Amino acid sequence: MALVVICGQPCSGKSIAAVTLAETLGESETKQSVRIIDEASFHLDRNQNYANMPAEKNLRGKLRSDVDRSVSRGDIVIVDSLNSIKGYRYELWCIARAAGIRYCVVYCDVDEAHCRQWNKERSDRGEASYDDGIFEDLVRRFEKPERRNRWDSPLFELYPAREGIDKSSPVISEAVTYLTKTVDSRTQDVRILQPSIATQAARFSEANSLYELDRATQEIINAIVEQQSLGGAISRVTLGSELPPIEICRPIGLPELRRLRRTFVKLMGQSSLSGPPLPTDAESAKRRFVDYLNREFGG
Repeated sequence: MALVVICGQPCSGKSIAAVTLAETLGESETKQSVRIIDEASFHLDRNQNYANMPAEKNLRGKLRSDVDRSVSRGDIVIVDSLNSIKGYRYELWCIARAAGIRYCVVYCDVDEAHCRQWNKERSDRGEASYDDGIFEDLVRRFEKPERRNRWDSPLFELYPAREGIDKSSPVISEAVTYLTKTVDSRTQDVRILQPSIATQAARFSEANSLYELDRATQEIINAIVEQQSLGGAISRVTLGSELPPIEICRPIGLPELRRLRRTFVKLMGQSSLSGPPLPTDAESAKRRFVDYLNREFGG
């Protein structure tokens, strides 16, 4: 498994880079299975995604949630989006670290003039493009990746305006090698991120209980994120007639929800050693997690 973050200015060739990398990985000796997570999968107009800060924050939350769900499936996950904020790239790096997988950033380095020209050409052809005001705002706020940052490393830099992007590009080949190389005790040029104590999930002896707990808690997190994304202040998250609501007194971000979920899973694993066994059905797991969240939120 691995997480690849595609990064670059608007209209800098990121989607071409993502598809090219995915196809090259699929044709490699390992025949690696790849999943691309992009903005188009949410069926939203790109100008709507970046029309204002709440819309942009909502988009990043959806992408992040999809990544969090996907990194455990065994695929190489490619995040095809602007990924222009270094704090957001750090959050994606944390997801990779918690999963104990490889991570890298592929940066499409294109000057603003070419990006602006390509955006105009897309508009002239009637293809999806950015409005001028949104384009200029995104360019202004872009935070270039720096390889000295752990969340931007290793960094593979492409130059689409100067060199183009195809399967024979040396940088694409380097990235494929990094993502597919067999790791053993002698391997030094490939880094597998290691979970910290705080991010390691407790290991349970009952596989079915672990599966139900993992799935149930993720469904609760998804419900909270979804209801908060509808806009407006909410004080209660409803989960159907079978479960009590979750009382909240402030907006709860995904990083905090993820932290609470990890803590809950760890506590459940510890308590099962000397107390009640882990729940073996989804409803019981959900009810315990809801009770835990209400205690944490003071509900």
